[in-house]
Amino acid sequence: MIQIRDEIAPDIGARERLLDVCFGANRWAKTSERLREGRFPAEDLSLSAEDTHGCLVGTVRLWHVEAGRGCPALLLGPLAVDPSMQGCGLGARLMRVALGQARVLGHAAVLLVGDAPYYARFGFSPARAAGLFMPGPFERARFLGLDLVPGALDGASGILQPAGALVRIPDLAAETVVDGARRQAA
Repeated sequence: MIQIRDEIAPDIGARERLLDVCFGANRWAKTSERLREGRFPAEDLSLSAEDTHGCLVGTVRLWHVEAGRGCPALLLGPLAVDPSMQGCGLGARLMRVALGQARVLGHAAVLLVGDAPYYARFGFSPARAAGLFMPGPFERARFLGLDLVPGALDGASGILQPAGALVRIPDLAAETVVDGARRQAA
């Protein structure tokens, strides 16, 4: 039995290893990564799939973006399933739970870069992202949109911009370490 639940801090290492297995080192070069880096995922929209032994076997996250002026949306990705579990419907389950949770939380639209035939079953289409562009190289046919609220992406145009909470990086210049304890710099 696979349990889909909110991501928790102990999942981070396993999630990163799973993403490396599924996407390789090239995953860091993707344009979608530019929209995610330095930001937290959207609150309550990071999911983990765990098997009966407590092993992470799937993950999906959604991120805040601006889909043109005044058009907030979510960017889905990455979605990954352990190779030993692929073909069992786990990716589809993760998608349904993530999209359902996004609807419940009041989000209006989701965008992603992915395999159009796979994501069409969830309602994604290249037509819903036709007026939008990624902030770097992308394959137009793989750039897909979904209205969670009818018409949410109507008229959306321009280059996607990152949005949402920034990851706070500690200002190490403001602190020093003395005898193993952090002290504020004078």
